[in-house]
Amino acid sequence: MLAEMRIQGLGVIDDATLELDPGLTVLTGETGAGKTMVVTGLNLLGGGRAEASRVSEGAGRAVVEGRFVAGPAALALAEEVGAESDEGELIAVRTVSADGRSRAHLGGRSVPIGVLGRLAEASLAVHGQNDQLRLLRQADQRALLDRYAGDAVAGPLQAYRAVRAEWLKVAGELVERRDGARRLAQEADMLRHGVAEIEAVAPQPGEDRDLVQEARRLAAADDLREAAAAARAVLAGADDAADAMDAPGAVGLVGQARHRIAAAGDPELTALDPRLGEALAVLDDVAAELTGYLDRLDADPERLATVLSRQAELKSLTRKYAADSDGVIAWAADARSRLDNLDTSDEALAALAARRDELAAELAGHAAALTAARTEAAGRLAAETTAELAGLAMRDASLTVGVAPRAAAPEAVDAGEAIVVDGAPRLAGGSGTDEVELRLTPHAGATPQPLHKGASGGELSRVMLALEVALADADPVPTMVFDEVDAGIGGRAGVEIGRRLARLARSHQVVVVTHLAQVAAYADRHLVVHKAGSGGVTRSSVRTLDEGERVVELARMLAGLDDTSSGRAHAEELLTTAASDKRSATAAPKARRRR
Repeated sequence: MLAEMRIQGLGVIDDATLELDPGLTVLTGETGAGKTMVVTGLNLLGGGRAEASRVSEGAGRAVVEGRFVAGPAALALAEEVGAESDEGELIAVRTVSADGRSRAHLGGRSVPIGVLGRLAEASLAVHGQNDQLRLLRQADQRALLDRYAGDAVAGPLQAYRAVRAEWLKVAGELVERRDGARRLAQEADMLRHGVAEIEAVAPQPGEDRDLVQEARRLAAADDLREAAAAARAVLAGADDAADAMDAPGAVGLVGQARHRIAAAGDPELTALDPRLGEALAVLDDVAAELTGYLDRLDADPERLATVLSRQAELKSLTRKYAADSDGVIAWAADARSRLDNLDTSDEALAALAARRDELAAELAGHAAALTAARTEAAGRLAAETTAELAGLAMRDASLTVGVAPRAAAPEAVDAGEAIVVDGAPRLAGGSGTDEVELRLTPHAGATPQPLHKGASGGELSRVMLALEVALADADPVPTMVFDEVDAGIGGRAGVEIGRRLARLARSHQVVVVTHLAQVAAYADRHLVVHKAGSGGVTRSSVRTLDEGERVVELARMLAGLDDTSSGRAHAEELLTTAASDKRSATAAPKARRRR
């Protein structure tokens, strides 16, 4: 439980210490005195969001410190984070600087803010206006029912979640494998098509380069013939010359030179003849080769067309698969190898599908057990809450707790998003296949409506309190804080709320921020937030009231005046009634609920 809380520099509270006891503690005060800051401090102590705007004007930081009498869960958390406890007590501190930075300490050790949140889960539950709004959400309504049901739901839910985790894993792998199989099938089709296309063309190594050269020759055959014929004429003389002496060519000129050297009879000139003979032999060979080239160089338009067509076939391959014919041949070889290694069989998929279906059947069994446990608990919770509402001035009101399946489309089963329960597809969420909805019938003859449609603010406050009373035995949190749970309520209903809070305080430490004297009268400890102005600045403090001061405070709350005789008389009557009610409740404790 929370034994003490100190608040410094938070809103209008300059420095205040709240000493808290077991039982019911109420906090009252004038509007604007700072009661909300006490709840804000509790939220900060529980790891809630920090806002720089909450820091008092002129203060460098706000500090909230809480001293907890720790239970086993809180002590285990302290040991986990290395925090020190003192004879079973833990000190938690939250600071918020004026620039919005926030720090947390537990047991003298700096810890992440989330650690205070975990401490609050084990020690402290704050119920305010936002909690009433959360009560309108179906997810929170399901969580509330599960809290009430206790182990009857916790066991099946744990088993359900364990199987669901494996089912999701297998179902996800199956979807991934199926997608992969489709991709592999598409890849195999592409590879087979490519190999077939390449085999149909049958490119040869280096063929594209050879065809380029051949096409170039065929396209330029006339130009090549003219060049070769001119070269041969230079060497051997013109073919159409009337006399070789008219156009002897290089061969004839060399022959003439040899003839003149021989005719001269000079030994020195004669010595040059062998070399001229060698030159003549070379020239004869070149001339002969030119003649052969000319004989082979025939213009062939059909061959040129064939070469160009073959080039087009090869280019259609090189555009898709590689830069040249050698690359295309290599691509085809690699594609054949990949086709041999691609596994597009259905055996692995069939095994995964069978495992998924096996897990889905097991999951459906846990889901059905979970639904049955929730349905049974829903009837009891509805009956107990309705009984509590009757005592909260809602005598003809009733609450129903509906448990319905979350329907799914048939295709969601194969997609791994749903399972079949009792022959119908159901969405398999993290908390089961159920939807839980609270419906309120506010008065006789009314149609049951969801809480967000059928409950006023005052009715919603009473529904929340009735639920908390019904949940008291199931809730492990030792300290419960209610921020204006009596909003929109007055008179007789306020007395009944006080009675229920007092009953709740027999098993929990209960702290209530209230504006109703009827509620405050049931307190075991009464704290008042008092505001005072000085120099244009309003500051608030918190103090504990004695019995005489309680009468004055209740009279103020009843009459709106500091002190009137009628207000005091009414206040004393309320205190007497509350004391009598609490004695009666202690003498005849309510029978323990069946769980």
